Amino acid sequence: PAVAAAMRLGAVLSALRPALPLLLGLSLGCSLSLLRASWSHGAAEERCLAPGPPAPPARGAPPEAAEGRPGPGHEDFRPRIVPYYRDPNKPYKKVLRTRYIQTELGFHERLFVAVLTSKATLNTLAVAVNKTVAHHFPRLLYFTGLRSAKVPHGMVLVAHGDERPIWLMYETMNYIHQHFGSDYDWFYIMQDDTYAQAEQIKALVTHLSINQDVYLGRAEEFIGGDEQARYCHGGFGYLLSRSLLLKLHPHLDSCRNEILSVRPDEWLGRCIIDFLGITCVSQLQGQHYHTYELAKNTEPEKEEEDEFQVALAVHPVSDMTLMYRLHKQFSRIQLDRVYREIQDLQMQIRNLTALTPAGEAGVTWPVGINAPFLPKSRFEVISWDYFTEQHLFSCPDGSPKCELSGASKADVSEIIESAVEQLNRLYQPLLRFSKRQLLNGYRRFDPTRGMEYTLDLLLEAATQKGHSHVLAKRVSLVRPLSKVEIIPMPYVTEATRVQLVLPLTVQDLDFVANFLDMFAMNTLDTHDNALLTLLFIYHPYDAQRVGQVDVFAGVKAMVGELEKRYAEVKIPWISVKTEVPSQVKLMDIVSKKHPVDTLFFLASVWTEINMEFLNRCRMNTISNWQVFFPVHFQEFNPALVYRGEQTASSNTDFLRDGHFDRHSFAEACFYNSDYMTARTKLAADILDRDEVLESMEVFDVFLHYSGLHLFRAVEPGLVQKYTLRSCNPRLSEELYHRCVLSNLEGLASRSHLAMALFEQEQANST
Repeated sequence: PAVAAAMRLGAVLSALRPALPLLLGLSLGCSLSLLRASWSHGAAEERCLAPGPPAPPARGAPPEAAEGRPGPGHEDFRPRIVPYYRDPNKPYKKVLRTRYIQTELGFHERLFVAVLTSKATLNTLAVAVNKTVAHHFPRLLYFTGLRSAKVPHGMVLVAHGDERPIWLMYETMNYIHQHFGSDYDWFYIMQDDTYAQAEQIKALVTHLSINQDVYLGRAEEFIGGDEQARYCHGGFGYLLSRSLLLKLHPHLDSCRNEILSVRPDEWLGRCIIDFLGITCVSQLQGQHYHTYELAKNTEPEKEEEDEFQVALAVHPVSDMTLMYRLHKQFSRIQLDRVYREIQDLQMQIRNLTALTPAGEAGVTWPVGINAPFLPKSRFEVISWDYFTEQHLFSCPDGSPKCELSGASKADVSEIIESAVEQLNRLYQPLLRFSKRQLLNGYRRFDPTRGMEYTLDLLLEAATQKGHSHVLAKRVSLVRPLSKVEIIPMPYVTEATRVQLVLPLTVQDLDFVANFLDMFAMNTLDTHDNALLTLLFIYHPYDAQRVGQVDVFAGVKAMVGELEKRYAEVKIPWISVKTEVPSQVKLMDIVSKKHPVDTLFFLASVWTEINMEFLNRCRMNTISNWQVFFPVHFQEFNPALVYRGEQTASSNTDFLRDGHFDRHSFAEACFYNSDYMTARTKLAADILDRDEVLESMEVFDVFLHYSGLHLFRAVEPGLVQKYTLRSCNPRLSEELYHRCVLSNLEGLASRSHLAMALFEQEQANST
């Protein structure tokens, strides 16, 4: 019996063994919860010192707070559900939100700069300010009292019409408040005889709080005034916060009538002190406004004082030459400071890398630059481009050899000079190198770090004793990617009407029905702000027989059905007779029939229109600034890709079996005004040689005859089904070649073509 009992106990324990951790965890959790409950109960009892009525709440405390509940001030932090209500009696109106979150949240720009100038210095010192520091500030305007001043090139001038200094200051403050008071956080006012370090001033405002009333500059005492009151000297510039400007504006008229002063900076300082009680300071929130006063006949290159080195503003600047010399000297000082900071950072990186698991081997070259990209497969390998001093052996047009010119030639020359300069810096004074010839050159663009170069140089090395020797040396250089800069672009909206233009030939008739169905579903049903114009291109033979047999009769019937289904929609068409359907000639006809502010989308019959792309067409096309040429996604031939299998239809296979057709320029978004401007320049260039237009596309017109930005990017919203395009041999050789390449590359990928050839060989062998 004992043995049987032991066996039964062992069987029970083996059955419960998987559940033992769960049982132990539950027991431990229950025990800890009981202990915590007892501790909490004991602590609650200790707070009850004596029985009696509750103590009265503190003065000013709300009754809810006295009872242990949050007061009314905490209600703002509680989430509340605001029910949506729309008046059924009012018509529904689509709400157009701003495109950028910065606009919707009411963010302000950082800094606005105002430069006070005069008749005597407008064409001298003001121009020098504009050439030295104006491009470093986000927004800079010049203010003068002249009535009809001739504005120098590249300057924005505001003329008030009164040259009295006090009146000029009064009108300037009014103008700044009226036009920029709600757009900027800081306002910097300076004279044209002041040199200001733009980058240092921009860095200064980033360290100051915008919630305070700031009047910052070089503090000066009033003549015969209060010893405590200070005004900011106008010659060294001063900084005003937006909050101070808003408070000061209502008192400007009173200051103009009540305060008498000869100097405009004293008048403004007295106005701020009398009505706002704020005095000028040279130090605020740990930031110092350093200035330096130039003496007569000063040589900026010889100034070595610390006060000069750290100055944000220098005054007085007597002439343009001195302004340029100051700018050169401060640029050199800033450059030396940046180089020292780079060396310190590189030393810190070396010291820290030695402590990492990789050790000193983990230090990449150059120090502080990202390591080269490591490909994970042979398809990710970045190829090197070979070049010499005269030729490039990787050309944009695909040819094996082309002449080195333009930006590429300047790039190669600069790299060679930099390489020789670095070698001399390393080996001087023992050796002096001079270039004889570039033997081999290689370069590639690494998106993780920048442009990499490898040069084989034939050099002549000269010693201190005059001996020379010719040797070959290989050097490696990197042009790293610099700081990313956001380019300011004009503001555009998604409410612009898009005018679609669809050219049609006889070969396109089989695809028109699908195009019109997609257009109706994605634009007409959704009430998108888009219109359609059809361009019927008749062959001369078909045009003669249009009275008996109209090849586009079926298309016109489909258009009539659409107009019946959508009563408010009209789809016009234009008939053209030509043997060579030149894109430029066709666009000339359409352009004359639409207003100049029309936004065109030049489409193809295989394009499937959708709202997502139309919005990008609106956003990427900017009048008098930018045109948009999307690269559509072309699906491969399903007969080669799937070979009888079921085609992929799930969303995960989107943009899988195809490629972006970089040879096609059929789709384009541009404004009619921009096209007319470029077309006018083209007409003046070719005169009456209209046959030149047959070898051009709209892309070529904008590329060669407009100063606009040409934005060409892949567009996943434009997906085209596979079809074999008909290439017109009457077009130019280049256009015909591009059409053939587009057809060939659109057949299938290399792997699919290889599989198709393999299966064909297998079938032939059997």
